[in-house]
Amino acid sequence: MKTHSTTILTVRKDGKVAIGGDGQVTLGNSIMKADANKIRKMQDGKVIVGFAGSVADAFALMERFEAKLQDYPSNIPRAATELAKEWRTDRALRKLEAMMIVVSAADTFLLSGNGDVIQPTDGVLAIGSGGNYAMAAAKALTRHTELSAAEIVRASLEIASDIDIYTNKNILVEELPCRK
Repeated sequence: MKTHSTTILTVRKDGKVAIGGDGQVTLGNSIMKADANKIRKMQDGKVIVGFAGSVADAFALMERFEAKLQDYPSNIPRAATELAKEWRTDRALRKLEAMMIVVSAADTFLLSGNGDVIQPTDGVLAIGSGGNYAMAAAKALTRHTELSAAEIVRASLEIASDIDIYTNKNILVEELPCRK
């Protein structure tokens, strides 16, 4: 059985960065959990990570990313790049099926097992089964409303949950002040 889970979205706007995710975990044709927390704070709340994919794989990656943050405490881009290199080259890590979004006051990154470390131009980034729906909604709301970053994340995830069967309305949003 294939596990499907979640939508994670981040938006930077007006001096804030918000990241949110829904709570649904699906196995096959069944919802196994409706209130999973896929957003985690690191470095005393200065870094927030959201993950999509296999939960066990995501936790393994988050632990490794946290270790990289300890190695490079004030350099999020370096920590992200080092994790991506390790993820791509380590035989065991290459098999992990998850993606992560990492945000801090200055940075937003998508990390994948392909070695990707992607920083969005417009501050909007999404992953997971409903990621494209949430990202489209967030881009429209960012350009055409005065909603805050957190409000855009919540509204966009709700829109994604109306379309994607693997996304629900049990949404958690975290926010940080940002420099961009």
